[in-house]
Amino acid sequence: MPISANDTKRKSWIEVPKNSDFPIQNIPFGVFLTKENVVTVGTRIGDSAIDLGALQQLGYFSGIELTDDMFIQDTLNDFISDGKKTWRLVRNRIADIFDENNSTLRDNPEHKSIIIFKMDEIEMQLPVLIGDYTDFYSSKIHASNVGKMIRNEENALLPNWPQMPIGYHGRSSTIVPSGIPVHRPFGQKLPQGESTPVFGSSRSIDFELETAFITTDANIMGEMIPISEAEDYIFGMVLLNDWTARDIQKWEYMPLGPFLSKSFASSISPWIVTMDALEPFRVSSPKQNPSPLPYLQQKGKHSFDINLEVAIQPENTEPTIVSKSNFKYMYWTMNQQLTHHTSNGCRINSGDMMGSGAISGPSEDSYGSMLELTWGGEKPLKLNDGSERKFINDNDTVIIKGFCENSQVRIGFGEVSSKLLPPFVRK
Repeated sequence: MPISANDTKRKSWIEVPKNSDFPIQNIPFGVFLTKENVVTVGTRIGDSAIDLGALQQLGYFSGIELTDDMFIQDTLNDFISDGKKTWRLVRNRIADIFDENNSTLRDNPEHKSIIIFKMDEIEMQLPVLIGDYTDFYSSKIHASNVGKMIRNEENALLPNWPQMPIGYHGRSSTIVPSGIPVHRPFGQKLPQGESTPVFGSSRSIDFELETAFITTDANIMGEMIPISEAEDYIFGMVLLNDWTARDIQKWEYMPLGPFLSKSFASSISPWIVTMDALEPFRVSSPKQNPSPLPYLQQKGKHSFDINLEVAIQPENTEPTIVSKSNFKYMYWTMNQQLTHHTSNGCRINSGDMMGSGAISGPSEDSYGSMLELTWGGEKPLKLNDGSERKFINDNDTVIIKGFCENSQVRIGFGEVSSKLLPPFVRK
């Protein structure tokens, strides 16, 4: 089925500002609360939010097999469960409805008043009920940098790292959408030169510049998804700030890896950009050496040219961009991550989320964490207001943005913006 929604010649009768992340060729999916306090599934064009629940009730999806309440829900899980054919049909239909040459809704002010909202009239919600969350460690540059700090340059990567996508199972209960503040966590730390840990608030809060993909129902327990089919089960992508408490992590990670240093918060952008929308931005991923085992081998372009940036904004000041990276630097692809995840028969469900791991580029200003940017605090960053940062301070806001762009179209994710608050104290 062709992806007519990607037609770069198409224009919308909804105004789209110049350099918007959300032209009519994007059509992401999310969930929002309207000014009438109604939660609905929606999409976005320009600075307008579109109520897909109202659009469906008024008959605009006639001819597409959808349950009556498909978009009158507080999550996208049921829609994602319907699979790739339905996603494409719905997205193509939305593009047709809002095409500048289609007068059906354009010239119906009564319907428009029910369906279309300005972004400042709504409140974005978490787009899916995330049952399970897996975070990978798939940037070779990031893993090498961390390995150099922990061990040495010769042993930066552990022997298993080039053989398979390394990941861990994280907490879904503390995944929050952009705009929700995060508290500095408490935990165990081992002070420098001491042999006994102490309990207290983390002093080394870091961001991790990541993306994440959202899956549909993919397999039954015991079944492995072949690498050739993995992409069919990926609905779309979001931006992810996988907050990390480095001092807690340093003490707890042996022998089982991250636990409380990660589970206190993960922040995501609220609009899920579909893989169909990202199709024009396919690129080859880095050459894998050694060649992976046969079940992970793939040919063709399976990565995406997504420009990424991170800014730190102290309270009441302007933000400072501290990193510019790109998703195309990722060593392990999303297909390989999903196939490896299911290689033991692990079941994948609609709404599951898979994080990429920190995305670091080859230059020092493209690293995906403060741990790397300041090299463990040895080289503090200077912000525009003159202050310095080794890690994230209380009341700093971390802003991650991402977009794809070629000569014809720009497709973006918006942003994930989260403020770090002091430790939570019960009153």
